[in-house]
Amino acid sequence: MIKVKIFSFLFLILFSFDKSIAKEPSVLIAEIVNEASIILSSSDPVESKIIKLNNIAETNVDIEGIGMYTLGNYRKSLNEDEKIKYNKLFKSYFLKSFSSRLVDYSDPKISVVSEKKINEKYTIVNTILEETSKNPEIRIDWRIYTKNPNRPLIRDLVVEGLSLARTQKEEFKSIIQNNDGDINYLFRSLEEFIIK
Repeated sequence: MIKVKIFSFLFLILFSFDKSIAKEPSVLIAEIVNEASIILSSSDPVESKIIKLNNIAETNVDIEGIGMYTLGNYRKSLNEDEKIKYNKLFKSYFLKSFSSRLVDYSDPKISVVSEKKINEKYTIVNTILEETSKNPEIRIDWRIYTKNPNRPLIRDLVVEGLSLARTQKEEFKSIIQNNDGDINYLFRSLEEFIIK
C-alpha cells in the first residue's frame, strides 16, 4: 500500500495568475499562497474545496513530469500503452493524495523569503510555513519549471530539505524491486489506493 504522505503540502496550489503575463516565480507563489488561504478558510463544503483545488493543481503542477520522474529508469521500459496507463493512474493517485490532506489545513500562513534562479529552466522559491500552536515552523522550497516563462509549473517541493518527488521515486522503486521488477505491481498499488 502506498503511503499518503508525499504531496501533503501541495494544498497551497491555486490558479491566481494571468497566463498571458510572465511573472517572477516568487510573485507567483505569493499569489498562490494568498488565494489558497482564502479558499481553505472559506465556509465552502470540503468536497467543493477539493474539486476546486484539484482543478487548479492540474493547471499549475506538472503532474505528468513528476510522474515520469518518480518512475526513474523504469520509465524507459514502458511501451506506449503502459505509459498512457501509468500517466492516468499517477494523475488520479496524485490528486487523491493531494486532496486527502486539504482538510487538515484551514488558514496556512506562508511567507516568501527569497528566490534563486538555478538555470533557464528552474527557479527555487524559498518560503516559510509559519509556526502555529499545533505545528512548528516549516521551511518549504518550491522547484518551479520556467522553460516557458508565461506558464511556470511546480515540479517539486522540498520540505525541510526533503524532496517530495525524490521520496516518491524511492517508494515506487522499492515497490517495483520487491516484486521482481514487475511494474504491474506498482500499477496495482496505485489502483488500490485510488479506489479505497
